[in-house]
Amino acid sequence: MKAQRAVILQPGAIGDCILTLPLAEFIKKSLGLGGVDVIGHTEYTGILPGRTCVDGVRCIDSMDLHRLFVTTKDFDLKDGDSLISAFSDYAWITTFLGEPDSDFEQNLIFTANCSHSAEVVTLLMKPPEDCSEHLTQFYTRQFAEQAGLSPEAPQAAAGSALIKATEADSGKGKQLLREIETDPAQYLVVIHPGSGGLHKCWHPDNYLAVAKKLLSQGLQVVFLLGPAETDRFSDEKLRSIINVAPCLTELTLVQVVGLLSCANVFIGNDSGITHLAAALGIKTLAVFGPTDPTVYRPIGPAVEVFGDNAANFAAEPSSDSQNRLLQLLRAS
Repeated sequence: MKAQRAVILQPGAIGDCILTLPLAEFIKKSLGLGGVDVIGHTEYTGILPGRTCVDGVRCIDSMDLHRLFVTTKDFDLKDGDSLISAFSDYAWITTFLGEPDSDFEQNLIFTANCSHSAEVVTLLMKPPEDCSEHLTQFYTRQFAEQAGLSPEAPQAAAGSALIKATEADSGKGKQLLREIETDPAQYLVVIHPGSGGLHKCWHPDNYLAVAKKLLSQGLQVVFLLGPAETDRFSDEKLRSIINVAPCLTELTLVQVVGLLSCANVFIGNDSGITHLAAALGIKTLAVFGPTDPTVYRPIGPAVEVFGDNAANFAAEPSSDSQNRLLQLLRAS
């Protein structure tokens, strides 16, 4: 079994990839395999080897996986087809692409078994609306049931860091902080006020008010802005952020890992970067509005969820919400 490998087809963004890590670990340990790879978008998955249980990654865009979506009667493979060789190394193939009992699944099974005997497991990426378990549990339970393993999936791995930053990561982070005249040896709070979904973003003025309060207490604060925020925020809003605290933009994901590895506290919305901070073991305060933290909360050893169900969560700042978050931050 140690000579056998598994692969997970994960087409999602960084948060989806991180929430797949407990599944990857479960597959490797429960089946006693020698390794688990991920086929996904390498701008998100490239950080995983050497820092997580994932042993290798492959670029989903370099493979002709779209061919697997044709009807089964129209699907054809010839000897030496690149799709056959793409899956020839794997005894277990887990996919979030396609649907159970779909043409994609049948074509993938046919492709894998052209070269050897392989098990194909298709998982639903999105849980049902009435789901009451964490997404990581939903994934591992689906796999366990289809693979004939114990129906009791393990609890989400919240007790230890899923991602371990390297010394090189820490060095990159310290260099970034020095470039914006921030002392990496001092207590640091990193604030990321964005998310892929605008409805999941606590009003940015809330973050500005929290940052001002933390700065008044003598703490260092750095804002981290991704492409979504720099595109979404007006020039005036960007200037107001820069006028409050140093700001880092246009970082690669490796640089973000480096920055977070130097942070004492991270504050952010339900976003991929918040999942990354939590998975690195950083004290993470995750701000949740419309999404359900029971299902989607970040996984890590030091996560606190701040829930704000107010109708104006994303539309207007709230001094009451700001004070409640600061109280939670002090208590944690």
